[in-house]
Parts: sequence; structure tokens; C-alpha cells
Amino acid sequence: MEELTLKSFEEAAEKVKEATLPTNLVYSEYFSSQTGNRVYLKPENMQYTGAYKVRGAYYKISTMSEEARQKGLITASAGNHAQGVAFAAKKYGVKATVVMPTTTPLIKVNRTKGYGAEVILYGNVYDEACEYAMKLAKEKGLTFVHPFDDLDVATGQGSIAMEIIKELPTVDYILVPIGGGFATGVSTLAKLLNPNIKVIGVEPAGANCLQESLKAGKVVTLPTVSTIADGTAVKTPGSKLFPYLQKNLDDIITVPDEDLIVAFLDMVENHKMIVENSGLLTVAALKQLDVKDKKIVSILSGGNMDVITMSSVVQQGLVQRSRIFTVSVLLPDKPGELVRVASIIAEANGNVIKLEHNQFVSINRKATVELRITIEAFGHEHKDEIVDKLEAAGLRPRIVKVNI
Repeated sequence: MEELTLKSFEEAAEKVKEATLPTNLVYSEYFSSQTGNRVYLKPENMQYTGAYKVRGAYYKISTMSEEARQKGLITASAGNHAQGVAFAAKKYGVKATVVMPTTTPLIKVNRTKGYGAEVILYGNVYDEACEYAMKLAKEKGLTFVHPFDDLDVATGQGSIAMEIIKELPTVDYILVPIGGGFATGVSTLAKLLNPNIKVIGVEPAGANCLQESLKAGKVVTLPTVSTIADGTAVKTPGSKLFPYLQKNLDDIITVPDEDLIVAFLDMVENHKMIVENSGLLTVAALKQLDVKDKKIVSILSGGNMDVITMSSVVQQGLVQRSRIFTVSVLLPDKPGELVRVASIIAEANGNVIKLEHNQFVSINRKATVELRITIEAFGHEHKDEIVDKLEAAGLRPRIVKVNI
């Protein structure tokens, strides 16, 4: 196979400085205390385009001939590579067309257009968009920039490993999301510089195409993918990059969507950072890493999340942490009952944020009506305390689905 060399990585590390911001490591007191390790965050969500992808796109375009660039560029992306190509193309003064799945978050579509690219929405997942982009490239004579299955793109992404090791030479583990040539570049360069560094790839449990391919010993295609981590919702890993991943990744961790939700909450509350779901993979994976007293770098690959998704993730995170819950109680429809329930909750330091009163739960409403109360609490133990006090008062509390 064609070799990724230290020389090419060194060239890329210098070249990408023309299009990137410095993203120095951030030591995390919170995640360090949670895991018993020294955890550092590499905040690529703070890049110009909100993600690491500009590195690979810019380096790839720099290696092209002027003739190839002037034909016009085309790519397919779920969002972050799209912005990387659009931004890099603008710096080189060439036209870019981007095919994005119809499910791409609005913020990524608008920002890609904002960098001057033409955006075409096609297909429900990345793979369908990519197939269409390659078809257009052939029909119109455009130069296709693959978002991940390209050695130059992977080399550009690998510049992150150069920065991590320069800043933290004694790093023990690097956690990197799978996708975008990211894991290939980072793992290959890390092993070239220090074979003792463990590089762990992380992907969504609902889109674990690399994990399944490594098990099979060959590239396989998943029948479907389902994950809130839209940037890594890929059915098939890159065939050109697969041998590097086989050789240089030490392990794969998969993360369920519910873990990404609470990781988002952790990042907002403890680091005041917005990190998209794909970027949170390496944070959510920390609790699955069975090591202690190690220096670990979690790469936050991006922060491009639309406000609607953000609000939904925050709400679900609060529910999962029992910071918000809804309880149903049955009580007679007579004056003073609502005050009695509210007093019990208040005495337990719960905060009522919503009430729903249903008089039609029973034929005899004087005997029984339903009151659904959405309550803000401090966490699981506090929630249990409130429920126990309602039970002791004879209100027969029942936890129901939160509806805010």
C-alpha cells in the first residue's frame, strides 16, 4: 500500500497553519476526577469552521495542480468537511460544490453556503450524497475531494497528533472519533512519533462500520445506520485507509446515543463549550477506558450543532440525570389538594416547573383526578426523596414520560 510518511505529515503540519487556529490542550479537572486519569481536551470545535476538517481539506487542495483546482471542486459531506472544503476553496479562489444529505443540520448548510460554496441536498445519509457527488464530478469534469478515503486528507488531519505530542510529549492515550481520515492520520503519525502511545478509535454504537470491518478483517458495509452523531453516520469505512486503521489503532470503543446526551451536558456545565454529538464521542468513551493514572487526550472534533438539536439534547440530558422528571399523582378534586401536593414538593426542595390537571381519568372526578407535575431536582437521589415523600402522603406517585 502507499505509505504515509513522517515527511508528508511534517509538511502538512506546517501547511495547515495557514488555515487553522491554534487549539491548545485544555486540562479537565472534571473528567480527570471522574476517571482517575489526567484528561486533556483538544478543542477542534474552536476552529474557524467549527471543526478539524479544514485541516485535511486545505492540505489536500494544496497538493493539487492549478489545473485540477481551476476545474472546480466537488465533495460530499454531512457538514464539517463541507465547510472545510468551502473555506479552503475560498482561500484558493476556486469554486466549490458540496452535496449534503437532506438530514444535515441547518447550521452546517448555511455556514457552507456562507463560505461561498454551492450546496446540493441529496439522499438521507452520507453514502447516498457521496455517490451523487461522484456522479456529478464525472458528468461536469469537477475535481472530487473525498471527505475521508484519501491519503492527503488523512495526512492533513494527522497534523493534530503532531500538535498534541509537541504540547504533551508524555501522552499515554489519544481518543479520536472515527471518520474523515481523522483516525488514520492521528493514529499513523502518533505511532511514527512514539509507538508506545495508545490510540483508541471511537464511533457511535449505531454506526460502528469500522468495528464490524475490523472484526471481519475487511471493509464491510452496514445495512443501516442510526445515531444522533450525524458527522459519523457512515455505512462503509474507507478502503484506502482501512489497512492503516488495522495497523495503528489499538482498540475501538462504541458509544450509545444516550451517553452522548449526558456528555453534552457535562461539557456545557463544566467547560462552557458547545461540542457536537460526533465531537463528544471521545468524551463519552472516557468511562469505558479501563485505565488509571494515565495522561489521556480526548479530541473534540467539532462544535457545529443547530439550536433546535442543542435544546433537545439539553432537555434529554437533564431527564437522564433526573434533574427534570414528571410524576403522576391521583387525588380528589377538592380545594386544598393542589396546595398539599405543592407543599410536599417544596418541603423536599423540589421546584415545580409545569402542572397538568386531568379531570377525566375517572368517571367520578370528586373521588379521583390526575395531576402530572414536572419537577426540577438535583439528581437521582433527590428525585427518589421527592417521590418517597409523595408516596408517604398517600398520593400513589408514578413516574411518567417528561413532556415539556
